[in-house]
Amino acid sequence: MTESTLLHELVARNAARTPHAPALSYGLQTLPYSALQEKIDSFASGLVTLGLGRTDRVAIYLEKRPESVVAAFGAAAAGGVLVPMNPLLKAEQVAFIARDCNVRVLVTSPERLQLLWPVLSECPDLRHVVLTEGSSAATVTLPPGLVVHAWGALLDGPAAGAHRVIDTDLCAILYTSGSTGRPKGVVLSHRNMVAGAKSVASYLENRSSDVLLAALPLSFDAGFSQLTTAFHAGARVVLLNHLMPKDVLNALERDKVTGLTAVPPLYIQLSQLEWPAAIGEHLRYFANTGGRMPRETLQLLRQRVPRALPFLMYGLTEAFRSTYLPPEQVDMRPDSIGKAIPNAEILVLREDGTECAPDEPGELVHRGALVGQGYWNDAEKTAERYKLLPAGIGGRQAGLMLPEYAVFSGDTVQRDVEGYLYFVGRRDEMMKTSGYRVSPTEVEEVLYATRLVGECVAFGVHHAMLGQAIQVIASAPDGGAALDVPALLAACKKQMPAYMVPHGIEPMAGPLPRNPNGKIDRKKLSTEWLEQRGPA
Repeated sequence: MTESTLLHELVARNAARTPHAPALSYGLQTLPYSALQEKIDSFASGLVTLGLGRTDRVAIYLEKRPESVVAAFGAAAAGGVLVPMNPLLKAEQVAFIARDCNVRVLVTSPERLQLLWPVLSECPDLRHVVLTEGSSAATVTLPPGLVVHAWGALLDGPAAGAHRVIDTDLCAILYTSGSTGRPKGVVLSHRNMVAGAKSVASYLENRSSDVLLAALPLSFDAGFSQLTTAFHAGARVVLLNHLMPKDVLNALERDKVTGLTAVPPLYIQLSQLEWPAAIGEHLRYFANTGGRMPRETLQLLRQRVPRALPFLMYGLTEAFRSTYLPPEQVDMRPDSIGKAIPNAEILVLREDGTECAPDEPGELVHRGALVGQGYWNDAEKTAERYKLLPAGIGGRQAGLMLPEYAVFSGDTVQRDVEGYLYFVGRRDEMMKTSGYRVSPTEVEEVLYATRLVGECVAFGVHHAMLGQAIQVIASAPDGGAALDVPALLAACKKQMPAYMVPHGIEPMAGPLPRNPNGKIDRKKLSTEWLEQRGPA
């Protein structure tokens, strides 16, 4: 088979070349590439039999398990578009995503279907639900026109030809928090996904003997990248739904993991534990993404596994991955986010689109094969982030007639004289907590929906474990004298994923301060809060 150009070909290529090589482990079960490919083909046929149209969306609302992987690659093989949903999302958030991108097929478990029952009628385009176990939804009254299928029955159905797919076709929609409060769907093509796999695997030097631990959610670009980079190299992936940091260490030792990618909050927890010596005999590298790793944490990790190479990375969902710091540079410049990954160019631009001089702060702009296709059904937000690259910048020349779009990250960085990049800050108010990007207005919308607040504002504050903690200042509803903080926190835990629940809620008499535009002055409130109390 020729080199992979489509997402599902990453598995198919290895199934043809090394069919008996291990591909995917979950608990005590390990699937070789041949068996994984057989399941992917069967699932793809099942989708086509259900009437899945070309580029119809297939949502996957599951924890990490073999069915999650089969459904993702099977959706792509059928000619559909995979939409991985974070298993921490609540029913209302799942319904929003399903409506936003017109999900046609949902793959989930019976337990999760029970949770989604109240919102299924709010998903008018949803026609099929595929359950990982069982075939009956007798305990759930389904909306008219919605049919439930058993996983086994779907895969045992007749073979059916998939839609024709080329590498510029849509492949996946990954949802990330939006600055206006609602998640935005980043659209990625097959070319984006495969180019990302090749790029990351090249600098991590992934090989067929590698064992990668999938500890991050598959709805994360970096989480899904564990699958694509491993399958590009013909390596094995171990799926892990960890409850405690100790679970990660146990998996590293048990499965003789050679590559670990995680976010700073998890690394902070791991660094405080004693590591079995056997881990260091196999772990070849550990890679950080989703925020800056504290120096102390990095040093502790290097003491735990001195032979493992540290890779410090920076990424954008809008471009899958952007920079990495080579391990040999970590001691000399531990605060750097490195240089561009292979097959990408990272520019630092001024407001007028010209390139910044060394050590001059500017906006990080990513160009190349990994630049996504924009935000699903959101022309306004797409225009803010995906912009035409000016002629004369990078490799762009004035004589070219067709435009080139680049991702303007919204992050301020600066580049030193040797070309290494350093993160300065965000231009917007997005918060980065536990590796997740969270919009303040997304938190505020949920708070208002509880009807337990009059006015509120959310903002991020530095936190040693989380990167940033979410702090809320709120007034009581209807001018009341007291804000019921315990009730508000309980409502948040019911309506929000755990990473979005505020770390602290402080009552304040309303109305809250306004800026000149009449909006609640988030900057003033956050500045005053930090001056009075300091970071978490």
